[in-house]
Amino acid sequence: MGELTDGMDETAGGMDETADGGDSALPRPPQASPRPPQATLYDLRVVVERIEGRSVCGMRVGDWFELTESSHLRTCPGRFFCVYALAAVLPLLAAKQRELSPGDWLESDSLVACPDPDERLIMRIERSGRSEVVLDDVT
Repeated sequence: MGELTDGMDETAGGMDETADGGDSALPRPPQASPRPPQATLYDLRVVVERIEGRSVCGMRVGDWFELTESSHLRTCPGRFFCVYALAAVLPLLAAKQRELSPGDWLESDSLVACPDPDERLIMRIERSGRSEVVLDDVT
């Protein structure tokens, strides 16, 4: 009979070996793999709600982009999203993806202005769904 290592007998095919050298009648249950840590994040849609000036960049009311699964960015089909408007809203998105305290100002505020003063383009951040994200898969 082989030496005991980790409570397993190499020749018993996973059976526990008893103190007197015999095999127990019950096989060892398979070890479950630990579930990788996950987080639930909100999927977001950023929509152009209104334009109070002139549309310098060519965007229109109703144009949008979505942020899903932590980092997947999609724009309205056949349209675009101005990089300067995107830069204005980008710092808020990571916080809006998470559950916030009811008293947090970002929980109730959802409007963001484009930095172009002639345009006065106003965007609305909406929570559109939820995604389960495996933390080992994102940085």
